[in-house]
Amino acid sequence: MTVKDGAMTAEVRTEVRTVRAGELDRYADGIREVYARAFAAPTWNEDPATADAYAERLARDALRPGFTAAVATAGGTVTGFATAWITPEVFPADRSYGQVAEALGPGRTRAWLCGALEVNELAVAPEAHGAGLGAALLHTVTEAAPDGRCWLLTSVRAEAALRLYERT
Repeated sequence: MTVKDGAMTAEVRTEVRTVRAGELDRYADGIREVYARAFAAPTWNEDPATADAYAERLARDALRPGFTAAVATAGGTVTGFATAWITPEVFPADRSYGQVAEALGPGRTRAWLCGALEVNELAVAPEAHGAGLGAALLHTVTEAAPDGRCWLLTSVRAEAALRLYERT
């Protein structure tokens, strides 16, 4: 308990834990809510409906080889999450992969990214920003990266995300 301004309040402890693909359903609503709130803000400005599409994609992504997820909870409420998987040996061409392969070239793409852990999503509820939760989630999903190799993509306009990734 903490006393503030004469009132007692209970401290809510945040926990970050690895979640197996089969356990994701337990956190699905909370993950969807955090995704919607985190990516509705600038830089992303996503429509809340994209959170529904992400929830559907997450169920498919959980089937990928090497999939891992971390979930942060406080008082039973999801406050953040991160997902990652092993980039396949045949480098994908959908989403932003084609641009990455073009920028790096086939040799570097194969050597640097194929077989490495790819961080796919990381989101923290706005009210939980600044408490080190993003770093804790990132550490949790990357601690078992093959040969310590991991990578991710983000927007150059996502200044807070860039600062987090540079620090960690």
